[in-house]
Amino acid sequence: MSEPLVIIGNGMAAAKLCEELAGRCLGRYAVGVIGAEPRLAYNRVLLSSLLAGEVEASDLVLRPAEWWAARGITLVYDRPAVAIDRAAGRVVLADGTFLPYAKLVLATGSHPVRLPLPGMTLPGVTAFRDMADVGTLLAAASRGTRAIVIGGGLLGLEAATGLAGAGAQTTVIHLADRLMERQLDARAAALLRRAVEARGIEVLLGASTQAIEGEDRVCGLRLADGRVLPADLVVVACGVRPNADLARAAGLACNRGVLVDDGLAASDPRIHAIGECAEHRGQVYGLVEPAYEQARVLAARLAGAEAAYAGSTVSTNLKVSGVRVFSAGDFDGGAGTQDIVLSDPGLGLYRRLVLRQEADATRLLGAVLFGDTADGGFYLDLIRSGRDIGRQRADLAFGRSFLSDPLSDTAEAA
Repeated sequence: MSEPLVIIGNGMAAAKLCEELAGRCLGRYAVGVIGAEPRLAYNRVLLSSLLAGEVEASDLVLRPAEWWAARGITLVYDRPAVAIDRAAGRVVLADGTFLPYAKLVLATGSHPVRLPLPGMTLPGVTAFRDMADVGTLLAAASRGTRAIVIGGGLLGLEAATGLAGAGAQTTVIHLADRLMERQLDARAAALLRRAVEARGIEVLLGASTQAIEGEDRVCGLRLADGRVLPADLVVVACGVRPNADLARAAGLACNRGVLVDDGLAASDPRIHAIGECAEHRGQVYGLVEPAYEQARVLAARLAGAEAAYAGSTVSTNLKVSGVRVFSAGDFDGGAGTQDIVLSDPGLGLYRRLVLRQEADATRLLGAVLFGDTADGGFYLDLIRSGRDIGRQRADLAFGRSFLSDPLSDTAEAA
């Protein structure tokens, strides 16, 4: 008889885990997936494209209903989990029903940060995190709408690009001195700002929000320097926090996220966590690739194989405001590191590699690419492997196709 395996969360991490389980041990578990949203799992990466009208909602669906049914997976959506009864081994749903489990996987993702500032609850202030948020923005945004996005990270820029594409007069407010400061160095961020502004989006850096103005509805945003920017719509996109409240209430060990070991097990060995809600070795990953790596490891373990998750080398390979950007590893550099920079501002191309010369080898520590990211995977392989790139140093910045040494073939196969 199949063991009951319940997955709380119906996002990209959960979908990947189901895909891996179906390929490794179909029929071993009776899988039930609980989703809070009233829809099938979808690709959140494409939300900004949906907002801009570049794709249809159906294009975001990861797997059709028939795929789940064919693999015997039960989908329970629009009924969020409200409690985990560890003693009874069951998950309690919002409607009072429950699902029993022998094993439980938390893939609850994260939720947007709400700034503790006056006016944040006014109508016209929204987040940008899911399909419902896109619907809210599409209903509010039109040509002539004055929209302000708080946050110049990835989510904020995606929201701003989508709003501008929908015809809104859009401004990005960012506290830091450069856009996407966690993913880009200063020069790449400056190029990105130029690309964002070329789309008609105003960018204000070093700007701190003090309050949202309005009585019955938002009408403006007040900055710490006293300026008041008129606004019909304010989108808060200044970070996310792991959805660990359910786990915390159940008595599982949590810090920022649900604490897991190298087997992705929580403090209760019957319960696992993957994706944005999981904290592994002090790290919470907010990207899709680490969630997929965790899903593969956990599926292998649930199938009875030996597998361990040692952490991920974080990389970002995205299209932001129509421009490709990539970063990986330690691109901040510092003492004992050296930079190789290839730049053509006229073409909007920039490439920076950070290396460390050691006693017996030269290793690639980090990389930032702007405009042309075709070699991103190649550099990521070199960073992860830690192999000596000393002999290829002179040509490394030109990419894999320019290297005559077999290193390029080795890296590609890694």
